[in-house]
Amino acid sequence: MEIRPTTDQDLDVFVDTIHAAFGRFSETPAEGGRGVWWSALEMDRNLLATAADGRPIGTAGAYSFELTLPGEVVVPAVGVTAVGVLPSHRRQGVLNAMMRHQLAELRSRGEVFAVLLASEALIYRRFGYGPATYTRQLTVQRHQAAFALPRARATAGTPTIGSVEVLRRAECGEILEEVYDRYRRAQPGALSRPHRWWAMGAGQPPISSAPRYVVVHRDVDGVPDGYASYSLDDHETLTVDETIATDDAVFTALAQFVLGHDLVTQVVFKHFPPEHPLRWQLADFRAGQVSRDTDWLWVRLLDVPRALTARGWSLDGELVLEVEDPFLGEHSRYLLTVRDGKGECVPTDREPDLSLDVSDLSSIYLGGTTPSMLVRAGHIQVHQPGVAALADALFRAERLPHCLHWF
Repeated sequence: MEIRPTTDQDLDVFVDTIHAAFGRFSETPAEGGRGVWWSALEMDRNLLATAADGRPIGTAGAYSFELTLPGEVVVPAVGVTAVGVLPSHRRQGVLNAMMRHQLAELRSRGEVFAVLLASEALIYRRFGYGPATYTRQLTVQRHQAAFALPRARATAGTPTIGSVEVLRRAECGEILEEVYDRYRRAQPGALSRPHRWWAMGAGQPPISSAPRYVVVHRDVDGVPDGYASYSLDDHETLTVDETIATDDAVFTALAQFVLGHDLVTQVVFKHFPPEHPLRWQLADFRAGQVSRDTDWLWVRLLDVPRALTARGWSLDGELVLEVEDPFLGEHSRYLLTVRDGKGECVPTDREPDLSLDVSDLSSIYLGGTTPSMLVRAGHIQVHQPGVAALADALFRAERLPHCLHWF
């Protein structure tokens, strides 16, 4: 078996191989190659595994993204994608070899973070990835969608609601791109959407050019600061692809709009933020039914010291972390010291406070999974009393991480 980087000339072979691995057929792209997921592939970052006779048997891709960390720190991150092995060559070590090759290449480039969306939850933990953001779906029956009157008095700092307008997807591409970019820079766990994605329609709505209505919210000065992309099916279900808002008040205004739509029996919010207060804003708390509560973005720390010094911190303290990386055969111990929102991480031979797998460190890194949860699950070992509570406080983010981007 050989694993080699791809070039632009390998695009058709790469796409055909990954589709065969998942038992799917290729779509026909629009003129100029637009409108298909692979139109944003970066062929200089992909890998192709071939058998001894030269036949392609596996693929692994990578996108260049930016990831927002706690503290509104924006860093480069590699989005691992299109990982697959032909059914005829599974259980023969092809996947392990590709992932090992890819991790070595990413480290040689100086990358600190790799992220992915896991098609199967059992696969990627053994390669050091851990679930770090979560998503869910909220369904609201329209006849139960009345909003409660706010019980708190408005203050001088209460934001003034602007206006909304309905546009077709084809009319507002620049608005979507600009609003999303502002949103993702302030949201921990969010990924960038490079201009190429929007220009090529590469991805799911509203990035793709699939017919959608978009309700755009503007502030009092007329500047767009939020949107909701939606469609209505024949069964009177209005499905919101995503709701992007720069604050809770804008999100609420967008939610009120779609929940008041005529000829609708229920509204489905996909990728509903885990901590949004919408259910509390409804007069009937049970009107919002949660489903599809699942993992979304998986994170893999490639350089632990650089990762721990990159993010922002909201509490002073120190921890000694003993980190195992079984896939790469590494065992390290680090002293993490946080002062005034900045972290310092250096090797140490002090006795550890916590012992954990790199996948568990990756899960708690963005603040969406508490260390104490993994202690209770039997994954993180605590060596000192009170350390789990301290780790919870240290790793907590100002906002729960959330990622909407599909790749």
